[in-house]
Amino acid sequence: MEDKEFFALVSEEISEGNFQRYIAKKRISDLPSNDTLIKVQYSALNYKDALSARGHKGITRRYPHTPGIDAAGVIIESTSEFKPGDKVLVTGYDLGMNTSGGFAEYIKVPHNWVIKLPEHISTEEAMIYGTAGFTAGIAIYELINHNVLPESGQILVTGSTGGVGSLSIALLSNLGYHVVAATSKPEQFEFLRKCGAKETVKYDEIIDQSGKPLLRGQWAGAIENIGTLVLSSVIRSIKPRGAVAIIGNVTGDTLQTSIYPFILRGINLLGIDSAERPMDYRIKIWDKLFNDWRLKNTSHFVKKINFSDLNENIDLMLAGKQIGKVVVKISEH
Repeated sequence: MEDKEFFALVSEEISEGNFQRYIAKKRISDLPSNDTLIKVQYSALNYKDALSARGHKGITRRYPHTPGIDAAGVIIESTSEFKPGDKVLVTGYDLGMNTSGGFAEYIKVPHNWVIKLPEHISTEEAMIYGTAGFTAGIAIYELINHNVLPESGQILVTGSTGGVGSLSIALLSNLGYHVVAATSKPEQFEFLRKCGAKETVKYDEIIDQSGKPLLRGQWAGAIENIGTLVLSSVIRSIKPRGAVAIIGNVTGDTLQTSIYPFILRGINLLGIDSAERPMDYRIKIWDKLFNDWRLKNTSHFVKKINFSDLNENIDLMLAGKQIGKVVVKISEH
């Protein structure tokens, strides 16, 4: 392909610890020397993208950099089995972290990061799920594998107004679970009910600082995005042989609990990682999301923005003011 110009969001360190973001023109030759070139049609805004865009060197080591851990589009060139025009998605691995990411009209990645989309799934719908949906899908799949089923009882979702949280609620509700959504934003209770939550609670109704090793068994399972006091309280409130799928650490990365929930109630703590899952596992989860678990209506929790709106929406996410899933239209088909 010719060395075509295209637009990309760039975050650059202009002085020590001082970063700025702007839309820049780049060329295909600026991309990494990987074997598969994709024209990006849609991406999604995740908290990790916002941190990378802000200059978080624990996520992105080298700047200038183009964030975006999600991308869906069409194959332009590939040395593998993919053909020009194939609809594909890429999530995780190193995309948007230290490899130029999906906030650009083109990406160039190794072919073994790429998943071909089924005919009935558009690139836009693929990004409605994206990394957030894929992560939620892993959590639900692992809960089911640990026998946490709709008939087991109530499922708690924390961090419920974010992308992972809102998709977790929608997917669990779609599968027949009784979902209780926890948030620090009571003004969003109605939003959470529209996502599929049967009940809503504030964190101060969950957090227990009594030091008791066990609390009343309340939840059959949980998808936990907050960490520290919330995680500790949730673990102690899980019913016998229940499970907690732990995804995030919004309030911190420490865990204070005893072994009693594990040895007296037999609960499981499931660590949910998404970036480095092997391809056979990825395909299994995406097949669930695109078929058996496919959501019929996502308009109530999906915010669609244009490429030109990215900067202001990154700022909103960093300020904790984004609600639901943010899908970004990058280029025309």
